[in-house]
Amino acid sequence: MEVSVSQFRAQLKDYLTKAKDGQDIVITDRGVPIARLTGVEGASLLEQLEREGLLSAPAGARPVAPNLGPERSSDSAISGLLKRLRR
Repeated sequence: MEVSVSQFRAQLKDYLTKAKDGQDIVITDRGVPIARLTGVEGASLLEQLEREGLLSAPAGARPVAPNLGPERSSDSAISGLLKRLRR
């Protein structure tokens, strides 16, 4: 789906919802594509890569604890992820 910058600004919430639902949105300026908005799959990305065989857990790896969220985690999201990947 293509949308002009002005239309994107006017209906930002609607386009964010569409991107979250999986639709790609190309933002144009005077008909020229300048950006693409896509949804983020988040934590399921690692699981998807593992299912597709592009990523595998190291031998003897321990199961990863569920995401406890920012309010219960002492590490930032990225540093916590890196620590889990290094195991």
